[in-house]
Amino acid sequence: MGCLTRLRFTVGATLLAAASLSACGSAPEASTVKPDPVTGARLKIAASETGDWKAVSAEIATVDQAQAIARIPGILSTLSVRAGDVVRKGQAIGRIVDSQLAPQSAAFGAQAAAAQAQAAQAQADLARVKFLYDNGVYAKARLDQAQAATAAATAQIRAARAQQSAVGAVAGQGTIIAPAAGRVLRADIPAGSAVAPGMVIATITAGETVLRLTLPESLADRVHAGSRVRADGLSGRVMRVYPSVQGGQITADVAMSGIDNSLIGRRIAAEVETGTRPAIIVPQAFVTRAYGIDTVTMLAADGTAASVPVQTTASGEPGKIEILSGVNAGDTLIAAPAK
Repeated sequence: MGCLTRLRFTVGATLLAAASLSACGSAPEASTVKPDPVTGARLKIAASETGDWKAVSAEIATVDQAQAIARIPGILSTLSVRAGDVVRKGQAIGRIVDSQLAPQSAAFGAQAAAAQAQAAQAQADLARVKFLYDNGVYAKARLDQAQAATAAATAQIRAARAQQSAVGAVAGQGTIIAPAAGRVLRADIPAGSAVAPGMVIATITAGETVLRLTLPESLADRVHAGSRVRADGLSGRVMRVYPSVQGGQITADVAMSGIDNSLIGRRIAAEVETGTRPAIIVPQAFVTRAYGIDTVTMLAADGTAASVPVQTTASGEPGKIEILSGVNAGDTLIAAPAK
């Protein structure tokens, strides 16, 4: 009996020791995993001042537009230009004919001829009266009368000729002259039409091509000569702000070299600088776009990097982009690896 008890104790102790050894062998060993070091160019964000741009309506125009107008009533007999033609200043581009002027000129010509005949008769009478007066036949009063008749006949000749010249001058005003050198914008009155004085026959560009802005009057104190303007990938500066308000809007002219002036009056979208504002602007290399979402890699306080979505917009500076939200001044960004 005692031997059997000792044998059971020995077997139990052996199993317990084996179980203890097995449990010790399965315990995990503690290990320390260090994160990979963050590489890439770093940029600490700082707010800066950038231009505050406002979208406005713009029109391609010229500094001035000259109008060739009718100066007399009549029929537009000829018009030698069409829209798009280039003309020089003083060039005759059309003619207006008044059918009443020719008869008036003929009538005044006949009056001049009659006055000239009367003047010849008066001169002959004056010579005869003077001869008789010198010989004591006529009194001095008769000589004065003959001299007055001769002067009146001569004056009638001058009056008739002056009236005839005036009719000719009016007829000469029927010629339509280009008031400036440039390109014809409109010439839409067909030949043969009846026209009245003051009617516009053709509109011609005058001066250099400009971009004409239409601005709300609320921007009047923020847009001035020298303000920057962007349109169609080009840039320019405001050279004149017109000092009048019409319909709650003001007008400004922009000098912009390289602008397409083939269509005067074409409206395009433009942006004008109205001041400055604080903004976060970073190089394009620090922003990654994937699946329509912009993200930046931000360095955390523990040295790790995290991808953060941001909202961006164009900055107007080459190679840079403006971040509207998602990061703050003082954060550190890591440039995306070059592809």
